[in-house]
Order: sequence, then C-alpha cells, then structure tokens
Amino acid sequence: MEDTGLSILQSDQGPIGEQAEEHYSEDDQDTVILHLYQEELTPHVEQDVPTHNDKVGSSLKHSTTLTNRQRKNEISVLPATADSLSIHQLAAQGELTLLESHLQKDNSLIDAADERGFTCLMWAAAFGETETVRALLALGANPHILAKERESALSLASMGGYTDIVLMLLEKHVDIDIYDWNGGTPLLYAVRANHVKCVEALLAQGADLTTEADSGYTPMDLAVALGHRKVQQVIENHILKLFQNKV
Repeated sequence: MEDTGLSILQSDQGPIGEQAEEHYSEDDQDTVILHLYQEELTPHVEQDVPTHNDKVGSSLKHSTTLTNRQRKNEISVLPATADSLSIHQLAAQGELTLLESHLQKDNSLIDAADERGFTCLMWAAAFGETETVRALLALGANPHILAKERESALSLASMGGYTDIVLMLLEKHVDIDIYDWNGGTPLLYAVRANHVKCVEALLAQGADLTTEADSGYTPMDLAVALGHRKVQQVIENHILKLFQNKV
C-alpha cells in the first residue's frame, strides 16, 4: 500500500508516518490526542495491532496526541478536585460552570494559550464540548487564533468529526481552508478520519476541494487511497452538483 504523504501524529522519534507499519492502528484514525494532565497522570496505552491500511493515511500528521477519552481509555489518577484543573483542562472536560467562574474573575484568560499555543476554545473544540464552545464564543473567545503549528479550533473540531462545532465556528467566519504546518486543512482532516457528516458540512460551506496536502493529495485522492467510500461518494456528489449549477 502506498504512503499518501499525510501523517496525523508525531512522536519523539519523528513523524509517525515514518513508523506506521509498527505503531499506527486503524483505531487511531478518527481521534486526536490531547493530554489533559501531567504525564505521570496519564494512563498507559497499549500499542494497537497494525492493520493493512496503517501506512495509507498515516501521513497527515498533527502535533497533538490522541485523547484518552475518545479512545475509551480512562484516566487512572485524577486531580483531587475540579478546582485544581487549569482553565484549559476545564474547557476540554466541559466543566462550564467552573470555567465561567474563572473567566468572570479574569476575562483576559479567555484567549490565554498553553505551551502548545492552544486556547480554551481549541481544547473544547478538540474534545467535542459543544456547549462549552458555544459559551466561549458568546463570551468573546477569538476563533481565529492559531496555535504554534497553525492548528485552529476548526481543524481540531474537523479532525474529531464534531460537525455542530464546525458549523458554529464557520458562523464566525473563520478560514475554512486554513492550512497548518502539519500538512492539512479542516477538510483534509475530516476526510482522513472518515467523518462523512463533517465532510458534507465543510463542502456545503465552500471548502476548497483542490487544496493539496504536502504530498500532493487532494481530499478526493485521500478518500480513494484510504478506501473511505462514503466520503468519496459525498465528494463526487458535490462535484457533480457544482457542474450542474454551472450549466
């Protein structure tokens, strides 16, 4: 199976795409890992058994790691109380009451970034916390901020397949085709993770089908290479509709 040149994860030893045959599994395709706690509080995650499609699609890399909650792994050691969580942890866990309490005391924290450059809005978007995203936007959170590797709230929501959040962010006129330093756009991330509804929403809102990943793959190329037939059909239908509208 050929490598698409797209990679979704990055390790200390380099892009996972370079080691996909040993360390990447199909289960990782539709999640994004973000560590909420210090490393010693993060549970051990066993290596998954690689599958035939590991190499294809391992090339859309993302600087963040995948979330334990999305992988259905539980955090074995938690902080004593929710009061000890940072504002970013509160946003990621949807602890809206406590988060709002912190922001009422100091509203300048709303767009404060962590060491990766992630804001509360980015964390909430990455974890699919729809109501938290809604509240943060209402409180004035800036959806246009980019993290250190140009990650955006939209790209994180698209990677997770959180269509409601994607639409919410697009209502704020964020760049639908924002290209990050990891080689992807929101549409490419949604296609890579096989999020059909998210792909539909992005296309309906005008996402560019011709934008290529670093490897030269378009969203359609990627869908075909990964065997995501429903996504491929959605893209084909969208192209057909575009041609019909021109006639």
